[in-house]
Amino acid sequence: MTTVRAGVVPTQRAALYSVLGILVTVTICGAFVAAFGTNRVFTGLLAGAVAGVAALSALFTRDAVVLTDHAIYRRTPWTVSSIAWDRVVAGRFTLDERSRWSLALDLSGGDEPHGELVLLSIPPVIRPVTGAYDLRKRDQVTEIRAVLRRKRIPVTVLPQIAGALREHWQIAPPTH
Repeated sequence: MTTVRAGVVPTQRAALYSVLGILVTVTICGAFVAAFGTNRVFTGLLAGAVAGVAALSALFTRDAVVLTDHAIYRRTPWTVSSIAWDRVVAGRFTLDERSRWSLALDLSGGDEPHGELVLLSIPPVIRPVTGAYDLRKRDQVTEIRAVLRRKRIPVTVLPQIAGALREHWQIAPPTH
C-alpha cells in the first residue's frame, strides 16, 4: 500500500498554530518563573521554547493530505475526513493567485472550496535541487504523479512548468 503525504496549510490555520505555539512558550515560561522565581527566566524561556517548537511541529505534522490506494484523507489536528478516488475528476499543475506552482485535484460534488483539493504549492523551479526543501518537494511531486498515474487520473501541466521540471529537476512530462 502506497501512502503519500502532501497538503498545504491555509494561512489562517498556520496563524492559529503559531499563536498556540507562542501561548505554550509563554505559559511554560510563566510557570517556571512563578514556581522558581525571577532567577529562572532564562530556564523558563528555554523550556517554553522547546515545548512551543514541539507543539508547532506536532500541529503542522498532523495537518496534511494523505493519498493512499483506497482514499484521500484530509487531516487536521482535530479531524480526519476522507475523499473517495471516484470523486477526483482530474489534476492540474498551474499557477495559483500568488504566482506559485500549485498541484491540485479537481473534485466532483462535496463542499470543498472551488471544488478542488490543493496538494502542493511551491515556488517556481528556476534551478536544480540545491537543498533539502527542493529535494523534498521534488520527491513529493514524483510520488504524487506516480499515485495519479496508477489511479489513471489525467493531469494537466502548463508547458512552462513541464519544461522547468524536466530541465531543472529531471522530472519527465507525463506520457499519455
